[in-house]
Amino acid sequence: MKNSDSKPPTPEEISKKLADFMKSSFGTDAHFTGFPGMGDDQEVPDSGEPSDGPTHRDEPIFDFSYLPKDIKRHLDRFVIRQEDAKKALALAVCDHYNHAKYLRQQGDENIEFAKQNVVVLGPTGVGKTYLVKHIAELIGVPFIKADATKFSETGYVGGDVDDLVRDLVKRAEGNVELAEHGIIYIDEIDKLATRGNMMGRDVSGRGVQTALLKLMEDTEVSVRNPMDMQSQMQAMFQMRNGGGPSKDAVRTRHILFIVSGAFSGLDEIISRRVGRKAIGFEAVKGREPDKTSSLFREVNTGDLIEYGFEAEFVGRLPIRVVCDPLASKDLCEIMETSEGSIIRQYEREFEAYGIKANFERSALRIIADRAVEEQTGARGLMTVAEAILRDFKFELANSGITELKIDEKLVKNPEKTLASYLELCQDSDTQMVQREVNTFCADFQEKHGIDLTLELGAVRLVGQRSSNKNMSAMAWCEQSFGDFQFGLKLIEKNTGRRAFTLPSQAVDDPEGFLSDLVLKSYGDQSSATSEPEAP
Repeated sequence: MKNSDSKPPTPEEISKKLADFMKSSFGTDAHFTGFPGMGDDQEVPDSGEPSDGPTHRDEPIFDFSYLPKDIKRHLDRFVIRQEDAKKALALAVCDHYNHAKYLRQQGDENIEFAKQNVVVLGPTGVGKTYLVKHIAELIGVPFIKADATKFSETGYVGGDVDDLVRDLVKRAEGNVELAEHGIIYIDEIDKLATRGNMMGRDVSGRGVQTALLKLMEDTEVSVRNPMDMQSQMQAMFQMRNGGGPSKDAVRTRHILFIVSGAFSGLDEIISRRVGRKAIGFEAVKGREPDKTSSLFREVNTGDLIEYGFEAEFVGRLPIRVVCDPLASKDLCEIMETSEGSIIRQYEREFEAYGIKANFERSALRIIADRAVEEQTGARGLMTVAEAILRDFKFELANSGITELKIDEKLVKNPEKTLASYLELCQDSDTQMVQREVNTFCADFQEKHGIDLTLELGAVRLVGQRSSNKNMSAMAWCEQSFGDFQFGLKLIEKNTGRRAFTLPSQAVDDPEGFLSDLVLKSYGDQSSATSEPEAP
């Protein structure tokens, strides 16, 4: 017979029982996180995962105050070209969040509001994800990215599309109101197409499209997954402990959905309709990149339906944006000017090994040309650069080499150039000369604002010259190059150039070498400023 005075088990006691059960049944790797309201001294294994439940936030709801030009100006810092895409996305984002702001101010949920969800068409590696990511960072909303291929129709193996919204809440650290103004970006959306001649994804692609329909319009998604027993028990104990019913559903009305894909084969559908030869996204030597995407700017709803999308699904994506393929000159500009340039990354990587990496434009042009052949857009830059520089990072780390000039010679023949550096590493006298030369160059840069480096052959020659005169390499450089700032400043005035690499010729004849440079700078200035002759 039960004792009438016995109390029901506390959340701590139940959590401990469940934790012991999980451990005994499934091994030590199984954990139970416990429930809200547990004491700090309760020893229940912690999974380390963030709580699925929303947390209280004091900050105000997301407020939007940007202009389209503000957003485009921000995107220009990170993404090269794609002018039409930047403008279209900036306008779509501004219109979407201004509508949401207006509806909040009016407090009238019956006001008609057509969501401006976006579909972005473009080849891989042209900046589609970058565009959306940096928009979200600028305006201060949570952002998540997912691949369409990870989801499947209910009943098949795969993710639940509602998890997109739950992930947005997690990214917002439990702030449901902020999550309700976030951005969900789904890449490879073209893989959901269900064309008759396709196999594999057809069985679930149509179902995933249907599942996404309600999310992209206006529905509510439970913060806790109904299939997750732990989340449901957390909600139950929260209610029992007097926490009250927190907001446990996310409304998707003001969540902006942006989907993208390469849409291979869509150009053929459009070309048949408009009576034009298909050109697609494939890079063709000598063809202007703008022409390769011209067909996609003529895409209409019928084309996307023929491609394999449901009419209702296409209707939920009224804003269409086209990203252009990137030519070699675009990839070169990305490396030189983008704040997210892969070159900055490599400079930091070499710096971690005590090596200053100096990239010359001649090398960047070759890297860009090879990256175009990869046909993966800007992603090809790392593929090419890593193949060239991997052995340099491996062999020269902690070798005593402090400067690495990445020029045309190195890019075209990395094995031979690396061998020269390794030979230098084995010569202790040359290493000492290199350190003294580097000290001179650093002092020169600090005093005059001019960046000097010496080629390996020039360093060896400095060692010979200084040894013959029984003086240090730094003293020899001071004597021979100490007055170079006057000529180099004149060159900077004429051409804007501030970085100079001195070859062996400069060591053999410093004055003659500098004079030739100065004279050449006047020729460069003349050719840069002269007006073209009239025909």
